[in-house]
Amino acid sequence: MPLPARTRRATHLLLLGAGLALSGCGLNAGADAGSAHDGPLTLGFVNGGGSQFHTCLQKSVEITAKNNFAELVTANSDQDATTELSNIEDMIAREVDAIILQTVSTDALKSDLAKAKSAGIPVFLTSVSADPSDILGAVVVDLEAVGELDARWVADDAAGRDVQVGVIAGAPGAASDLLVGGFTEALPVNAEVVANQPGMFDAAKAGQVAATMAEAHPDLDYAFVANEQMAFVARKSFDAAGADKVKIVTVNGTDEALAALKDGRFSATVSNSAGNTGELAVRNAIALLRDRKAEKIAKTPIRLVTRANADTAPLYCPSADG
Repeated sequence: MPLPARTRRATHLLLLGAGLALSGCGLNAGADAGSAHDGPLTLGFVNGGGSQFHTCLQKSVEITAKNNFAELVTANSDQDATTELSNIEDMIAREVDAIILQTVSTDALKSDLAKAKSAGIPVFLTSVSADPSDILGAVVVDLEAVGELDARWVADDAAGRDVQVGVIAGAPGAASDLLVGGFTEALPVNAEVVANQPGMFDAAKAGQVAATMAEAHPDLDYAFVANEQMAFVARKSFDAAGADKVKIVTVNGTDEALAALKDGRFSATVSNSAGNTGELAVRNAIALLRDRKAEKIAKTPIRLVTRANADTAPLYCPSADG
């Protein structure tokens, strides 16, 4: 990716962070006299795992907390519900002002919220939501809208031609079902879904699915792949099977995917930046704690990205130095 464009986007993030710092100052200076959170805040962040998403989410939370003069205590649940509950208990013992939580599962979330509520510690969620009366707030991704944006690109590119579309989904369940449902329901009548198989959010599995799909449907025109990690291996499998004409649309907006848009391996992706999610989580949690105006349930901004606008796509992950 050309350095000047990435440098411009990194600079934009730094300027945005500085703006948040100023906003944080404004919140502190203008806090209501009776607020219980007028002074310095301590936030707990309980992360769910160690994937690229989780790593980028934590970087963003750390940067935004620092820019807003909040102390941050972090923990990682490593995709284990028991560890997550233990981390929640530790944050309660530390008497943090609020817990920002990237849960490992919606089932685990029930016990977490009950434990925190009994201790009087508000919880702010990332990626998923819950009963608004049980949480301080949340930042979520509108997965159906993400799928719809990719479908609109397919519709525009097909331009009325009869085309065949394959879907490599994630793991069966709420997230993948919403994403795929948004995509398939928004396709035009001239686009026929001829295959829909789960890739389980696993790159190797997605590669196998793509190979099978290419063999069963030699006239396949497009493939919707539920994340970029799977899409990279699917691309290799399609190419190896002689299906190099298949155009891939996918999801996330990582730096690697933006490069793939430029060299033609991918045709479109939808940016739903982990950096934006973390930034919104900290900013809104602080505002809500201080009774300031903020959306209780906010949505991570999403954007269709193609070769034409890849240089101006949002950073998926903040730079290491913030």
